[in-house]
Amino acid sequence: MKPVQYRAPEYQQLPGLMQPIPIREFRGVNSFDSLSIQDSFFTDMQNMTSDDYPAVSTRPGYSVLGTYGTKVLGMGVWKDRELHVVFNDGTWRRWNGSSWTTMASGLNTSADWTFTNFQGNLSDVNLIGCNGVDPVKKYDGSSVSNLAGAPQKGKYITTYQNRLWCAVDNELWACTLDQPTSWDKFAGNKDDSYRRQMESSRGEQINMLTGSLTKLTIGMPNSLHELYGALPEDFQTKLITEDMGLANNKSAVTQEGFMRSMHATGVYEYGGGVLPNKTFSDIVGKFLDGITADSVAGSDGRKMYFNIPTDRMMVYDPRPGVQAWSIWRGVKATQFAVMQNKLYIGDAQGRVLRQEGTTDAGNAITWSATTKPFNGGSMAQKMRWYKLWVVVELTGNMDIHLSPSISGEDWKLVQSISGSGSPQVQRIIIPVSSFARENWIRVKFSGTGWARIHEFTRQTRQLPLY
Repeated sequence: MKPVQYRAPEYQQLPGLMQPIPIREFRGVNSFDSLSIQDSFFTDMQNMTSDDYPAVSTRPGYSVLGTYGTKVLGMGVWKDRELHVVFNDGTWRRWNGSSWTTMASGLNTSADWTFTNFQGNLSDVNLIGCNGVDPVKKYDGSSVSNLAGAPQKGKYITTYQNRLWCAVDNELWACTLDQPTSWDKFAGNKDDSYRRQMESSRGEQINMLTGSLTKLTIGMPNSLHELYGALPEDFQTKLITEDMGLANNKSAVTQEGFMRSMHATGVYEYGGGVLPNKTFSDIVGKFLDGITADSVAGSDGRKMYFNIPTDRMMVYDPRPGVQAWSIWRGVKATQFAVMQNKLYIGDAQGRVLRQEGTTDAGNAITWSATTKPFNGGSMAQKMRWYKLWVVVELTGNMDIHLSPSISGEDWKLVQSISGSGSPQVQRIIIPVSSFARENWIRVKFSGTGWARIHEFTRQTRQLPLY
């Protein structure tokens, strides 16, 4: 019997039909013109992170170690073993990894604290802290006491060239070499104390000191200075810029030899040799509105955190090839500290948080990510939308909304998905029929619980311009 053979049908390719366009690299948030940015950027984001780059996933959660008062005023770490926290109930408390101990009480209830570790001629490394109001304090491993000989009203304590440094009003002070209890020795020797009145063309006060770079960096609200040298006879100060300064002492963070700091005009990067610049943060410039004297910066050694008081934390991942920004919400940080490679956050509710886990103290994390408006090769091109899909892992739930507008809140829910306790990679088809003839489509992914988005793909047909 001769078999019947049929010729395979050959359909004419629809004119303008494009191959699927996948996005498998997500570069964080971008505040530039949404029609012109690359497809890999989001225009808005909440509680998503680049930790799993090139995928995007829900940020880490936190546990609450304790709550005292209604605001954390300072955080310091002694020898990477103990976390020391000052609260606005006037207490200084120590966390040893399992419990809290009150080390001091009756402290000022509003002034922020700064801390540094220093030994010099002391018997052991001490944690030195000050707030510009109370006497300078030291913790020697067992108790907190006043640091004898330290200047009254000293603030912004730091270390540089085997000396303690602080600001008293607008005067820069340094202790005698290796002697943290001697601040008034001026005998003309190489180990003398040091003082210098800092001037600025705007008549501003010192609001930041850090010895974390290879020189002492001195900040004012709208200027930046440096002090070089190893001995009092060699100490020299140099004006770096009068175009930007720092929001406050806790608004600067140093990582890998660069200082990033917050100013009313943006977030700046400075490493010495060239003027501070904000090229790396211009991409999120519109999200940086609201930087004030209450803003705070920190780092966990991998990412940098810039908290803006309006419940918005800008997170920067500086890894080469990544350099992505994210927006986190839900934590109003007032202080940051790192102990044993874990990030600790003091917040405006008096809580001490430790970053860990996938929930916020047992509560599922709410997250979202909004794409740019997608269209054809030309913004003026009419479109026919055929398919949209996303590849994702879920333990919680996810809603997908579409919008035919370039901006605004005209979202329509088109798909809801529930995950499982053991996340698996799954492809989700996004219904697009009611948007098939729209010129643009924005997509908003949102949900609660943990999620990781691996890919978003679209397939369209370009229609004639007329």
